[in-house]
Amino acid sequence: MDPELEAFVPLLPRTDLNDPVSARKALAAPAASRPAPDASGPAPDASGPAPDASGLEIEDRTVPGGPGVPVRIYRPHRAQGAVVWLRGGGFVFGDLETEHPWASRIAIGSGAVVISVDYRRSPEHPFPAALDDAYAVLAWAHEHAAELGVDPARIAIGGHSAGAGISAAVALLARDRQGPPIRLQLLNEPLLDDRQETWSQRNFTDTPWHDRDRISLMWRHYLGSGQATPYAAPARATDLSDLPPAYIAAAEFDPLRDEDIEHAVRLMRAGVPVELHQWPGTFHGSQAITSAEVSQRQSAALVGALRRALAP
Repeated sequence: MDPELEAFVPLLPRTDLNDPVSARKALAAPAASRPAPDASGPAPDASGPAPDASGLEIEDRTVPGGPGVPVRIYRPHRAQGAVVWLRGGGFVFGDLETEHPWASRIAIGSGAVVISVDYRRSPEHPFPAALDDAYAVLAWAHEHAAELGVDPARIAIGGHSAGAGISAAVALLARDRQGPPIRLQLLNEPLLDDRQETWSQRNFTDTPWHDRDRISLMWRHYLGSGQATPYAAPARATDLSDLPPAYIAAAEFDPLRDEDIEHAVRLMRAGVPVELHQWPGTFHGSQAITSAEVSQRQSAALVGALRRALAP
């Protein structure tokens, strides 16, 4: 393990996913207390939401859906594209506040409008609630591209962990429905396969933050009493052709590692352009340890891929 990351392992919070409400409370305070980055640059236009200390214009909205879907929109100065961003949290925890540092960094680093989605959480709202929310926001972003100040042909979908898995499912759904075009799938350590049959899933039973048993509970909460379909677990999809280009990042000591790499290879074989990174010495979610040099390289690669995909 990377020595900078290893030093933080004893400090990682432990949560009991058998009690999702308590798990959310245990993670909310430390996650929200992480400061969002500052950025210098030209001042935004005088109209619209006021900029925060980072120079971003930040606005909370509710997007029409089954129920309304809360979103937080981050507008950098002169953005040329947008990304619909879905938080991690094992389908169970997280909200707009806990995702604020992530979303801010992506907006600042990529120059893209970031639409952070507060999709419904499991187990109270099992599949397909989160997928429906994410797809509704993608469709809304395309319909309101002019209002957002972006090119409707330059809208990406992306997320971390569970959010990345939902993003991959949104890409499948948009293809099958002939829905809004997606410029890029930005998949950071995606949760893709409920079957847990890969080598890393079977052998990484005591890795930091995520291990096999925790992931089993996440899938149980997400699927509820229903059966897994490709829209719930995209690794089950048999046809990956005609999907958007993908950026996929995997962590070495992560039970999800092998399903992420296999998904990337299957996309390539289906003719989809893929940029794949497997980060040595890292574990699931270690990118949040922003002081580590490897985490900084991970973040730079992620926002760089988004910036290139959305460039005119």
